Amino acid sequence: MKKIVDENKDWLKYEKQAYDNGYEVVCGVDEAGRGPLAGPVFAAAVILPKGYIVEGANDSKKLSEKKREALFEKIKEEAVSYSIAMVDEGTIDEINILNATFMAMNKAVDSLEQRPDFVMVDGNKIPNGLEIPAEAIVKGDANSISIACASILAKVARDRYMLEMAEKYPQYQFEKHKGYGTKLHYQMLDEYGVSEIHRQSFLKSWYAKNE
Repeated sequence: MKKIVDENKDWLKYEKQAYDNGYEVVCGVDEAGRGPLAGPVFAAAVILPKGYIVEGANDSKKLSEKKREALFEKIKEEAVSYSIAMVDEGTIDEINILNATFMAMNKAVDSLEQRPDFVMVDGNKIPNGLEIPAEAIVKGDANSISIACASILAKVARDRYMLEMAEKYPQYQFEKHKGYGTKLHYQMLDEYGVSEIHRQSFLKSWYAKNE
């Protein structure tokens, strides 16, 4: 088993609990992009070899972009199975961000080549419709290696997607803010209006200000 930087943390605590409870194929799930004003929400599901730690993996928010990119490829190579899914901004507006996030998580789990018998989800809620035994783990991406790896896959996949959108809609400078509600992003909205990939339901206060 490989070690990671924080040797005092038991990155396999929750995985071990699942194995001790009789589960064999344990999966970590996390999302990226719940908060942005534009673009889809992404989710990833990762099954690692039993008792295995991906060296260097951590909560994606604690890693540099360069480190996340390197780990993205490493996780895909070392995982037993992984899947990345997205739900677009139109669906987010239609069913709300929480339901869209759950939908993305379900899609990621359902798309795994190997079906898990236990799912660990980052956060405090188990997605509606998940038909596999599951546990919601608050700050799971900072405490479970499987969820941490899922957080990296989801984050990198979404960032790459937003870089593609930056080429399609260069005026919004998505490469700098990835769709999040930064000062620059609101300045671009004021100047150019709303694009096809903006979440209408996230812009109510902006619309009200500009009436």
